[in-house]
Amino acid sequence: MRAAAARAPRGRSLRRLRFVAWVVGRNPPTMLGLGLVAVFLLLAAIGPWIVPDARDAVGAMHLGSKLLPPSWAHWFGTDEMGDDILTRVVLATRTSLWVGLTITGIAIVVGTPLGIAAGYFGGRVRSVIMRATDMFLCVPGLVLALAIVAALGPGILHGVVALAIVWWPGYVRLIEAKALPLRGEPFVDAARTMGSSDLRILLTHILPNCVSPLVVKASMDMGMAILAAASLGFIGLGAKPPAPEWGAMISTARSYMPDSWWYSLFPGLFIFLTVLGFNLLGDGLRDILDPRSARG
Repeated sequence: MRAAAARAPRGRSLRRLRFVAWVVGRNPPTMLGLGLVAVFLLLAAIGPWIVPDARDAVGAMHLGSKLLPPSWAHWFGTDEMGDDILTRVVLATRTSLWVGLTITGIAIVVGTPLGIAAGYFGGRVRSVIMRATDMFLCVPGLVLALAIVAALGPGILHGVVALAIVWWPGYVRLIEAKALPLRGEPFVDAARTMGSSDLRILLTHILPNCVSPLVVKASMDMGMAILAAASLGFIGLGAKPPAPEWGAMISTARSYMPDSWWYSLFPGLFIFLTVLGFNLLGDGLRDILDPRSARG
């Protein structure tokens, strides 16, 4: 009987893995998204060891090679300082993924407990939390982030802080909507009857039921957070030169358009592919974690 009991969880895990493989295999966009995200994660991990010259990422000067078009020597061309654009774009991947992960992580850490508390306790607690959330949501997020960065001063760290401050209300709304109907479910009432504390109920019964939408939203928000950070860099409020950052590179490239078209093309292409990859992956995760939405 013990062997049978041990085989049961393994059987459920194998069925779950087969279902995941089936969903991904029959959904080419999800496969594309997973592939793009994997490529960018790989570039972030091994970028410094595969680029032609990592010194170009910190502002090395090669004035005899400035603004060269793409060639075998420089696949993505060079910038106004003669630095290899391929090097700078690839090494900026690590910065952009760090920015997206940090913004999304802070938003989850702040928004999830508040959303669960608002949905579970209701009443005055819910009213206070949701009114505070509405105050942030009534102002466009990027506009509020611009104001915060302008007050703190330019810099990638200040940009991350500003975007995290405006990002958490979306998670409060999502988790509150998920937790609110759960507080009246029979399994929650049963836990209360057996003497479980509110904290135990929140951690063992409410939170696990909120994980699926949380994962889907986080995967999609990664791409949007990277895009928002690049927007701050584009207007000069993000990373400071010579640090490689896609938005700042496109901003500098405006002065050399249209003759040096490659300068803005490749950073923009990396932004597009990163956002596309995380959005497609988020759609696939939604189908995997909520099969009813896939059938719908």
